[in-house]
Amino acid sequence: MKIDGKIYCYGDNVNTDVIIPARYLTSFDQKMLAAHCMEDIDRDFAESVEKGDVIVAGQNFGSGSSREHAPMALKAAGVQAVIAKSFARIFYRNAINIGLLVIEDAGLADALKDAKKITVDYDAKTVTVSNHESYGFELPDFVKNILTSGGLIEAVRKGEFNV
Repeated sequence: MKIDGKIYCYGDNVNTDVIIPARYLTSFDQKMLAAHCMEDIDRDFAESVEKGDVIVAGQNFGSGSSREHAPMALKAAGVQAVIAKSFARIFYRNAINIGLLVIEDAGLADALKDAKKITVDYDAKTVTVSNHESYGFELPDFVKNILTSGGLIEAVRKGEFNV
């Protein structure tokens, strides 16, 4: 599986209230969450993001509350992966559980911060930027199975992951 898209770069401590502001947490409607995703940090994000785009961020991405709304909003908006120096643990698990690729790698996040376009290849476990530089990343097979199934619930339904 491959992801091709443009990169959105953010700094450290992007919390769940920035990803999807609390005023929109009364709904699980995917379109509504996507329409307001990142609006307090990047007003143009929801209108410009496309399926396949990737977020590159600094440390502690997804800190704050444990709500699943944050990774759901990103995925609904079209984001296919988040690459960060580090993640809040609950965001990391929530993202995987809903089928959003998260890659925690400080060196990779630094290497990508000036890139414009990206290709992420699940099978080769590589990230290639527009200048054709390629970087490897770790992705355990069980996590890959969850992601390619569309999330933990779908992986269990398909027999890809036994609990």
